[in-house]
Amino acid sequence: MRRSLLALCLLPACTNTSATGWDDESFRTEAQSVVDRYAELVSAAYEKSSRGAEQMDSALQAFVAAPSADGLEATKTAWLGARDDYGLTEVFRFYNGPIDAAPDELEGRINAWPMDEAYIDYVEGEPDVGLINDLAGYPELTRDVLIERNGAKGEDSISTGWHAIEFLLWGQDLSADGPGARPWTDYVDGQGGTAANQDRRRQYLTLASELLLDDLARVADAWSEGQANYRAEFVAQDPKEAVTKILLGMASLSGAELAGERMTVAYDTREQEDEHSCFSDNTHKDLLANIQGIEDVYLGRIDGQAGPSLSSLVARIDADVDANATAKLQAAVAAVKAIPAPFDNAIQAADGSPERAAVKAAIDSLKEATDALVAVADALEIELNLE
Repeated sequence: MRRSLLALCLLPACTNTSATGWDDESFRTEAQSVVDRYAELVSAAYEKSSRGAEQMDSALQAFVAAPSADGLEATKTAWLGARDDYGLTEVFRFYNGPIDAAPDELEGRINAWPMDEAYIDYVEGEPDVGLINDLAGYPELTRDVLIERNGAKGEDSISTGWHAIEFLLWGQDLSADGPGARPWTDYVDGQGGTAANQDRRRQYLTLASELLLDDLARVADAWSEGQANYRAEFVAQDPKEAVTKILLGMASLSGAELAGERMTVAYDTREQEDEHSCFSDNTHKDLLANIQGIEDVYLGRIDGQAGPSLSSLVARIDADVDANATAKLQAAVAAVKAIPAPFDNAIQAADGSPERAAVKAAIDSLKEATDALVAVADALEIELNLE
């Protein structure tokens, strides 16, 4: 997320329930099954994301222990796979759940962006910048240093998470057609012509990966079944309050975050660094995973298998509203999928080009999907405060 994203708050649920069936026991029972399914979906998604991060860390540790060109490529491949898994979880935000809640606000450590890469390591024309190269200011790189410096100088002074690791693997994206091309020798002592402080770069990459693993595990634990944790509290609350939070996460991601921060800003500025995964050129897949995650929640879908869902709950109240939401979400998935990769080429294309048109069409489709989700909330007499 952009650390400056406006807070999205949850209003109290409406008390007039006669029109929606909330006073009907069978409706509330079905709503509870939707809430239980959602908790199951969240837990499965975070567990899968944690496993992906563990696989990435294994590749990364092997690379750091014995740097090689093949090892760097293997670590990049593992990052890309883990990143896809994480993208499906971003719909579980925006209602002060475990990933967003104070005091740690783990999302800011896990996925904050955009980042000033010079805050971490060298960039073109500035070989001595960044925490890695500041031996006087930070003679010892530690986990606490990375946490303390994250956001310390502003919203783009990012020192932890997916994008810090991404930059350390790919380096700056200086290519018109592809991702960054950091040489593997940046991690090898004594290689002529490569960047200095290779030992500290190895250490930083290791620390960042270990911290990401721990933070993801904490979120996964908060949603695991059979514990006295956030999940237990979530499924025990009034089902209408839980459904309100579910819808808030979905509509906030599709609207203010995806259509707004992640796409419109980049579309308007045409700036490569305003895209989400700008070093690896993975932004198009980030966006697709995000909207697919929203669709999964609406359909109660886990690993392709549908279950008790908002869709079926809404259909009891208004079949047309459900059909519209289902269609708009499906259309948004298709529109995002149609954006030509890499995303930075699409936003930088000429006005009137098919590439720019595809990005604009996806933005518009996401806005329509958000409107459809608001209509779902209205049908359920749930009020969402979206900023």
